[in-house]
Amino acid sequence: MNAVSPRPLWQRFALFLLPLMASNILQALSGTINSIYVGQLIGVEALAATATFFPIMFFLMSFIIGLSAGSTILIGQAWGAKNVVKVKQVAGTTLAATICLGLLVAVAGGIWTEQIMTVLGAPDNILGLSVGYARIVLIGMPGFFMFLVVTSVLRGVGDTITPLLSLIMSMVVSLLVTPALILGWFGLPQLGVNAAALAFIAGFLTVLVFLFIYMRARNMPLAPDAILLGAMLRPDLKLLGLILKLGVPAGLQMVISSIAGIVVVGLVNRFGSDATAAYGALGQVMSYVQFPAMSIGIAASIFSAQAIGAKRLEQLGAITRTALLLNLIITGGLIVLAYLFSQHVVALFITDPSVVDLTERLLHVVLWSVLCFGASVVFSGIMRASGTVYAPMALSLACILCIELPGAILLSRTSLGLTGIWVAYATSFTMMLVLQASWYQFVWKKKKIVALV
Repeated sequence: MNAVSPRPLWQRFALFLLPLMASNILQALSGTINSIYVGQLIGVEALAATATFFPIMFFLMSFIIGLSAGSTILIGQAWGAKNVVKVKQVAGTTLAATICLGLLVAVAGGIWTEQIMTVLGAPDNILGLSVGYARIVLIGMPGFFMFLVVTSVLRGVGDTITPLLSLIMSMVVSLLVTPALILGWFGLPQLGVNAAALAFIAGFLTVLVFLFIYMRARNMPLAPDAILLGAMLRPDLKLLGLILKLGVPAGLQMVISSIAGIVVVGLVNRFGSDATAAYGALGQVMSYVQFPAMSIGIAASIFSAQAIGAKRLEQLGAITRTALLLNLIITGGLIVLAYLFSQHVVALFITDPSVVDLTERLLHVVLWSVLCFGASVVFSGIMRASGTVYAPMALSLACILCIELPGAILLSRTSLGLTGIWVAYATSFTMMLVLQASWYQFVWKKKKIVALV
């Protein structure tokens, strides 16, 4: 769907956003189901083992997500300008860089898995489980990185339906493979927590095969052809430089955020494996609220990029207002539901009543601030669509490095204890909104906006 369609803006936004939100919710649901399987069929220690690895996975994904963000901006602008050849060139160059990085991560990460988990401070009683799970996931990173990039660039041309179909398929595979390998169905070996890692790999490999066949059969804009494959084999270095210029700041922001997450999980681990399990369950619940908020920001960024490519700059203000209103309605509504049913939701992941109470208490402390997070993502996403990437990055990093991280360290050592970590998160999200909105209003709106491709 193109930003210059004759449909009213709110209709175009809704048609694009709903499949995107459903995709992100299904992605979260897939992880949730695996967590439920692990927590209920194996136990709290196994759930803690998977939770301990999450910041590392986020760290490894960060550069790829940044790279995807840079390429999506260019693809959105090229699509808005109806330049399909440029769209394919950007996509092919991005995929080439992705494959190289994925192989590097698989080799280096697979070799030093135990050292990584030890540095994380995984409790002794779950270290062995954490290492086994992490090694399998790390080796599968090349395929997962390709999956992230392909779904991202599809959204750049306005296609959110194909990624949704892909994630449904991935979820179905996960639903079948995880319990089969935990319980040893059909004569398969019982692999414990490693079953979740293998199901993760099986899911995205199935999706990649599906996407290759499906896009070719339907002759879609990003279907593999001579132009796309040529760009993968002979990447345009100038284009890659522009992609990196746009993507590296977003990737760096995520890297710093993930490093902060590693520090946080280290702080959480000091409170014992129950606290680590609570952290994992809390992360699952938060994702259901954060992913829709992030979806709105992604939609706003892509619509803005397409409008810029089509030279329809007058649409940018309306896109911003529409995205902020949807954040208020959708994210705000989910927050209210999560508060009302918090105990029942948390109990899906945790069976120990004391850990349920702990997780619910922490959730109540931080959940409201996701509304601020969602609005800040809208402002930063729209600014990035024009190529303004350094200011949003700097503002977000300031909140992480000057508020979230030191706040979590200091407050966790006070009488607040574990609760102090989540107070720091809420404070950081709130300040992030104040800073991003101020820069958008008083600086960015006064700049001249031009297309980059």
